[in-house]
Amino acid sequence: MRHRRRGRKLGRNPNHQRALLRNLASALILTERQAEGEGAAKVKGRIVTTLQKAKEVRPLVEKCVTIARNVLPDVRAAGEFSPEAERHSEQWKTWRNSDRWQQWNRAIAPVVAARRRVLVLLGDKKAVKILFDEIAPRFEDRPGGYTRVLHLAKPRLGDAGARAILEFVGKNDRVRREAAKPSFEAEEPQSPASEGSEVPSLPAEASSESNETSS
Repeated sequence: MRHRRRGRKLGRNPNHQRALLRNLASALILTERQAEGEGAAKVKGRIVTTLQKAKEVRPLVEKCVTIARNVLPDVRAAGEFSPEAERHSEQWKTWRNSDRWQQWNRAIAPVVAARRRVLVLLGDKKAVKILFDEIAPRFEDRPGGYTRVLHLAKPRLGDAGARAILEFVGKNDRVRREAAKPSFEAEEPQSPASEGSEVPSLPAEASSESNETSS
């Protein structure tokens, strides 16, 4: 019995499982900044894998985005005390020995701890940088649900495994367009019978002559 042992084995030992999930999560994040050319992703923020792997790696990606999103206020607070001068310049050295560096150091400490925590989960420094610099600010006002899993109808060639798309929400959202409702207030066309039944009106002179003859 597998009491309290959640998750899918995916046909691998525990070490291989963790390495697989780290690589899939890093691959999804790295597609945000891949250059065009051979090996580049067709759509940024999207990977295609098996349905079971997509469902298993999704909680890991959500956890990493949440960690990066929670320290955005600390990043802005540290930016108020950071210098505009280049590193190792005379102005930077003066700032390094001032009280503003102490304030910056205290403000940036939670950000550094969060980056180290995500680095342990992903194992890729480039993916961590993209996550904190580009992806986390995009989801600052979204409390969860950063990814989606879309089933693909065509199975994988070879073993007929079920495939799925794992992507970030927001960029590739489908826009639903509502069709224009027909208007039933237009005038109804008149039938030929009703048109022929109308009696043409006579001019005033002709009507007066007809009255005199009748009298």
